[in-house]
Amino acid sequence: MNSDYLIIGGGIMGLAVARSLRARHKDASITLIEKESGVAHHASGRNSGVLHAGFYYAADSLKAKFCRDGNKALRAYVAEHKLRINDCGKIVVAKNEKELEALRELYRRGQANGVTLKLIDEKDLAAIEPNARTAGQAIYSPTTAVVDPIEVCNTLKREMETHGVSILTGTAYEYRFGDNGIVAGGQRFEAGMIINCAGLYADRIARDFGFCRDYGIIPFKGVYLKYEGADTPAKPCIYPVPNLRNPFLGVHFSVTVDGTVKIGPTAIPAFWRENYRGVNGFSPRDMVEILGREAMMFALNADFRSLAMSEMKKYSKHYMAQQAALMVKHLDAKRFSTWMRPGIRAQLFDKRTLKLLHDFVVEGDAKSVHVLNAVSPAFTSSFPFAEWIVSRFAPDAR
Repeated sequence: MNSDYLIIGGGIMGLAVARSLRARHKDASITLIEKESGVAHHASGRNSGVLHAGFYYAADSLKAKFCRDGNKALRAYVAEHKLRINDCGKIVVAKNEKELEALRELYRRGQANGVTLKLIDEKDLAAIEPNARTAGQAIYSPTTAVVDPIEVCNTLKREMETHGVSILTGTAYEYRFGDNGIVAGGQRFEAGMIINCAGLYADRIARDFGFCRDYGIIPFKGVYLKYEGADTPAKPCIYPVPNLRNPFLGVHFSVTVDGTVKIGPTAIPAFWRENYRGVNGFSPRDMVEILGREAMMFALNADFRSLAMSEMKKYSKHYMAQQAALMVKHLDAKRFSTWMRPGIRAQLFDKRTLKLLHDFVVEGDAKSVHVLNAVSPAFTSSFPFAEWIVSRFAPDAR
């Protein structure tokens, strides 16, 4: 099968790249392959659905710009297609006075990035969410919202198929051949350009094309606890001040499109790429590769070692509820009793520095492009991120 453009991966980034390619190259032949039976089976369909505002990230980063613009773009897309959205907003609270400087740093980052934010006091906080508590000041983000990520991805799939994009599910990448061909699902595919948006497998595919020599993926398992009860301990999302040395946001409250409250997620190093539950998705090759990377990081990177040890505590429901209780005045911890569907974050690390990479990372040339680090807030950022990829690597029709 020959195409002008072949996209590997049916998550939000693969679908967004297809959308951007179709908008720019209206007559091009575009094929998207996905190894599962449908789109958004992995990280894209298992994330919180939060549309972040764009204030966690340094103003000169790709994440900052794409998250800010992506929030607006996805809001417009959801409105255009009449999809569900919970316009709940977000508050970031300080658990103690020591966290106030980091809180103000987040506010400064948001201001530098042109994000609508308010630095509020405890009286203002009580008016927004009476149950929230903070040590003097908090950040209020009115543009943060929550969507259903599976609904968004399935809408994108239907739209792309309507516009002539061929989407083939059950078609897993196997290997590369020739100048720019691959075998996937037992079929041979050739394309003018191949765009790798394979998430957890992006590093492995990229190496087949001569890229990703300095990086590798470490998978982190994220699980939320669901609140069981008719009352709601939080109406907006409530987040703590994060540790800015790590690319994770800590245990927080998020509220789904249907009003379900959950706390989490964990960020526990997984043992293989699809280490969701039990031995499902077990791969000996993956386990040897991933455990080797994690052992090296654990031994040589103090921040990773501290993160891994603290995250292991989150296997305890009681501990998770304790962390959440620090951000609110009243919480019935026993109501957080049900683990929700787990997700796995494809987190890139640099083999040279042994550090987890915070920003988006893309490598490529005139023949192939590889989206290597599309971690949170990649869902929020997906539309402008995809436009940047296409404008940089595929500005001209094939």
